[in-house]
Amino acid sequence: MSAPLYLGLDLGTSGVRCAVVDEAGAERASAQIRYAAPAGTTADAGDWWSATEACLDRLVQALRDAGLSPQDIRALAIDGTSGSMVLVDEAIQPVTPALMYHSAGFDTEAARIAHHAEPGSITLGSNSALARMLRLQRHDEAGRARHLCHQADFIAARLMGQAGHSDDNNALKTGFDPENLLWPAWLAEAGVRTALLPEVHRVGSIIGKPTADICAHFGFSPDLAIRAGTTDSIAAFLASGASEIGDAVTSLGTTLAIKLLSKHRIDDQSCGLYSHRLGESWLVGGASNSGGGVLLDFFTPEQIAALSGQIPADQSSGLDYYPLSRPGERFPVNDPHLEPRLSPRPASDVALLHGMLEGIARIEAEAYAALMSLGAPAPNRIFTAGGGAQNPVWTALRRRILGREIVTARSSDAAFGMALLCREQALAGR
Repeated sequence: MSAPLYLGLDLGTSGVRCAVVDEAGAERASAQIRYAAPAGTTADAGDWWSATEACLDRLVQALRDAGLSPQDIRALAIDGTSGSMVLVDEAIQPVTPALMYHSAGFDTEAARIAHHAEPGSITLGSNSALARMLRLQRHDEAGRARHLCHQADFIAARLMGQAGHSDDNNALKTGFDPENLLWPAWLAEAGVRTALLPEVHRVGSIIGKPTADICAHFGFSPDLAIRAGTTDSIAAFLASGASEIGDAVTSLGTTLAIKLLSKHRIDDQSCGLYSHRLGESWLVGGASNSGGGVLLDFFTPEQIAALSGQIPADQSSGLDYYPLSRPGERFPVNDPHLEPRLSPRPASDVALLHGMLEGIARIEAEAYAALMSLGAPAPNRIFTAGGGAQNPVWTALRRRILGREIVTARSSDAAFGMALLCREQALAGR
């Protein structure tokens, strides 16, 4: 029998990526493709599927070019953008537009939820995933919908020929209780058509097999296990190499996001903090509106690279900045009216960038301090992913301000993380 392979699929904001790893965890093939339509607050779920088919076709060809066979893929799992969803009929055809993770303005739905949800619930707010579901129900005036599908659920359903399954990470923001493993009763009182809600599984558990048509098209084995997926940010955590309690991942992308592996669940909506179940542990995290995006308001990537080389990373800039592109912050302070603090403006661009990088590093430090104040462990190692991880001066500044070991993530590729999840579940005999 040939050596087993494991497949991960990542449905991102702009397209789909696939990655295959072998039994040793080494990547053996990958592929990616962009969606036909540009990203927006709404999407056509059919485009998600078309892009997935095209990406898998490319991946299968890449495997064969490497002398490998798709028949040897033993399991696959899918991640999607957290909170992106669509309603489908019995044939898994969309009956509504898909609403994306950053869609907002669902004030009527939010008011209904607030009347029934517990204080501090992750379902609160006019941009919550549950508010999004209630808006989708209004789109389904003919009552044709039979299933709510989060983005990852929709692709898994198309592969299996059966909808109605999700994972406890994607379902969290829609209201699922990950400790008691149930949809709470108050959802029906808030107007949720509970018959649409999926059966929820632990991340990584087997939920089905591919259809005969899927196996014939891609050359998959009929015994290929389709495993419950997760969200894109958790998949990126899995890709990083972080694995122990106290391991943390800081993503320095357009925004600053942190996740820390903890023995205990910690939720605090007052500072934008929530937890996902991950195995027997909890992944605690939040996201700031600061990050690389605000740097790009002032500098090009080339300027950032050139100016960074002139910054004395072992010295303070003397500036007390809170870099934001616009008013409003989520974490470590949940204040929709928080004003950016970017003055005084020094004459030197080097000094300005120095102060901004330090400001973002201080926000990161405050975020980890907030976690610890609520009972999370102190971070042992901070793995770093995203574009900012490639800036050695920023890394040195962060090391000085955080006082922690900074480690470059093994990978920030969510598809790679999902492939590793399949491999680890298989090696554990689950």
